[in-house]
Amino acid sequence: MDERSSRFRVYRVVEAVPHVNLFDTDGTRLYTTYQQGYGERQPAIDGLETGDLIEGTVAGDPTDEEEAWTLREFDRVGSVDMGFATDVELPEIARETWDEQTSGPAHSVIEADGQPVGECWVQPRAPLPGGSFVPSVLAGLLPMEPKLTTVASADAPTTDAVFLDPDPVDAASFSQPYGVLLLFSERADESRTRYRERFDCPRGVDSRPDYDPYELSSGGFGP
Repeated sequence: MDERSSRFRVYRVVEAVPHVNLFDTDGTRLYTTYQQGYGERQPAIDGLETGDLIEGTVAGDPTDEEEAWTLREFDRVGSVDMGFATDVELPEIARETWDEQTSGPAHSVIEADGQPVGECWVQPRAPLPGGSFVPSVLAGLLPMEPKLTTVASADAPTTDAVFLDPDPVDAASFSQPYGVLLLFSERADESRTRYRERFDCPRGVDSRPDYDPYELSSGGFGP
């Protein structure tokens, strides 16, 4: 039995998946941990939300790929409020960003009163498992921890991340070859509210889509 103590980003996946994925922000490894079976600690586990940042210890057998790890102990040290919207019309800033990019992920700056308050990122589907954008995010398969830490253009901590997919999660084909990530800092209050209202994913609400990933085809934020 091995143990690993680190800072982890929480990805709760969806209700159909009986595990919580933890992305090791130092070792850049994804740990799949049990969601149940914690006894008196179960309420604390149940309280974890996608986007939470925790300091904790996981224990498990690194040679057994079929067995999940156990979250031994943890303290919540931060959080990014994540919102999800699928089968939506993408904002103009995303379409313009995609049209102007030449390769890989690209972004545009979101401004308010002439000041940078957020960023709009476009992520090609090509390197993602089955081309699925939001499911890949929910599973923690996109290495984007720096983006969830700081909105670089605004030189401010990231408070919100909104993930947009123009197609439903169970789409057999895609209308657009990319997904969208909107990042906001605390200074983006009005812009953040406007986008979240537009895509019906208010802060503090679990907006993960209801789907069973085991029924989807499954190959991860680009470099």
